[in-house]
Amino acid sequence: MDQKTRYVQVGLGGRAWMYTQATTQRYAATSELAAVCDINEGRVALAQKLAQEHAGVQVKGYPAHQFDRMIAECQPDVVIVTTKDCHHDEYICRAMELGCDVITEKPMTTDANKCQHILDTQRQTGRKCRVTFNYRYSPPRTQVKALLMAGVIGEVLSVDFHWMLDIRHGADYFRRWHRNKENSGGLMVHKATHHFDLVNWWLSTVPESVFAQGKRSFYTPQTAERYDLTQRTERCLTCPETACRFRLDMKENPMLRALYLDQEQYDGYFRDRCVFSGLIDIEDTMNVLVNYANGVKMSYSLNAFMPWEGYIISFNGSRGRLEHKTVESSYINADGSTPGETQTRGTYTTVFPHFGAPYTVELWTAQGGHGGGDAPLLDDLFGGAAADDPYMRAADQRAGAYSILTGVAANYSMLTDELIHIGDLVDGLELPDYPPMPTSAAALSFDEVAPVVLPQS
Repeated sequence: MDQKTRYVQVGLGGRAWMYTQATTQRYAATSELAAVCDINEGRVALAQKLAQEHAGVQVKGYPAHQFDRMIAECQPDVVIVTTKDCHHDEYICRAMELGCDVITEKPMTTDANKCQHILDTQRQTGRKCRVTFNYRYSPPRTQVKALLMAGVIGEVLSVDFHWMLDIRHGADYFRRWHRNKENSGGLMVHKATHHFDLVNWWLSTVPESVFAQGKRSFYTPQTAERYDLTQRTERCLTCPETACRFRLDMKENPMLRALYLDQEQYDGYFRDRCVFSGLIDIEDTMNVLVNYANGVKMSYSLNAFMPWEGYIISFNGSRGRLEHKTVESSYINADGSTPGETQTRGTYTTVFPHFGAPYTVELWTAQGGHGGGDAPLLDDLFGGAAADDPYMRAADQRAGAYSILTGVAANYSMLTDELIHIGDLVDGLELPDYPPMPTSAAALSFDEVAPVVLPQS
């Protein structure tokens, strides 16, 4: 039997359990979780308890300030980083300095200086840094990549991309630590890192310049007043406005209660802060223009107060247009429901060839979180040697950097009202590995308009 890969994990909030569960249960034959680490001693004890109950696995527990000691005592091969976004760079870089490879949740980090720190440390140490872009692995999104690679619309010339967070999921960013840019980089970094990475990967290119505008239009004290929520407090637990449609009752959800409410005594973190607080400093509506290295132009929007969850994207090419829409299930992070599952009704991909009849393709689908992307991502990370992937879905620090730098540039642009050049933000950033895409010379001829049928990956 091959030797198991040895892991430790730092950061035990809502996104952490997917990795804890994977390394202790589904991939136990190839993985060993040696220890967990967090700033909150209650969450450390909870993670140890759950690993024991669900998998019969005993893992060591460490406070965050003993990270170096954990590495020295446990001698892991890989550190899994699932902390608050603003601390990713600290643990990514220290892990690599101590001789470990890294798997990190998205976004890789939150600003240009921290991104430079990661790039420099990786270059100096030669360690591996994987960034977990699960949306690449979602079958409908992989299918879009396959169609573009097949040249069904020739060379892509422009993109229109609009992402909707609904009134339930979207509001959740405004009650957690994500509500402040110093923690998350705002939705342009924390959430849109998924979207900007998808476009980079779909087009096999990188951004060169960004112009953006945005504001907080909905999650404001003024909106609360219009709802007649005049007696609100800074958190739901103590708020007398019990009829508020945005109220989060952690006492009624076993997972939220165990992970957050029961652990407040250790660090004072409130998971249920008012979404209409005047202390919020992130935007809820954003519009972005991106210029890419291959000449493509993209218009993008993100709104966090919509009546439905999902996105619409259109690729305009030299031989036609591809339209793709996905409707996703809504959820509250860590409430026990499946995050971002694709809803069949309302999800489609349609190709409109020049001089030919449009056709809707038969969707590649899968159940599970993030459009069915979580399971194949975990297979890639922990399932052993992967077969050659024609779509090159695995992402490292280069893709992680380019994905956040679009959002970082957007944040600068919103502050300065200027066009921001990506090359001015970091030094020495190499191009990610992407599959080749059709060019004008290689595009389909006008008389090749028969629907393209692709076998599901």
